[in-house]
Amino acid sequence: MSTITFRTDDDVDQALAELTSGDRDRSQVIRDAILSAWRARREEQIRAEAEAVAADADDVAEARAVLADMESLRAW
Repeated sequence: MSTITFRTDDDVDQALAELTSGDRDRSQVIRDAILSAWRARREEQIRAEAEAVAADADDVAEARAVLADMESLRAW
């Protein structure tokens, strides 16, 4: 585990004061914020990859061809 030191501004001080008004300490609030930002970034990356695949004409054509081939295997 590492220790991080950073400078805050008035907005960050206010946000930390509000977020730590309950039973959570500053360290926990900061850890949660970092993890939340990391998850949001991962979601953005995954969304971008999915959009790229969906926009790939060759991939879409292949998926349609596979679905067409599979249609003959349907039980009903």
